Amino acid sequence: MTAGLNTIIYPVKDLAQTKALFSALLGVEPYADEPYYVGFKDAGQDVGLDPNGHAKGMTGPVPYWTVSDIRGTLAGLLAAGAETLQDVHDVGGGKLIASVKDADGNLIGLTQDPTAQ
Repeated sequence: MTAGLNTIIYPVKDLAQTKALFSALLGVEPYADEPYYVGFKDAGQDVGLDPNGHAKGMTGPVPYWTVSDIRGTLAGLLAAGAETLQDVHDVGGGKLIASVKDADGNLIGLTQDPTAQ
């Protein structure tokens, strides 16, 4: 069971240019602004920009489903035929993420809030 799609991350080549574009689109400044990640919050949605995304196998925007048991959900996806792109890892503050690719090449991200552990 999920808590829905709350995060989408875009792989970007020009972080500064894309940050300016999303600032204009969303009308807000980023809440996280680091060389490795820029994050915005708008209407309950997290929008992330990852300058290393292409190197991680991201071919376009990746939706991240919020789950309460990321390892269990990942195991279920792998058992159903998904392929691991990024294994579970902490991206700061205890927030965990992982991503897989399905048989059609669609990317599926998972995220677990540290308060759900």
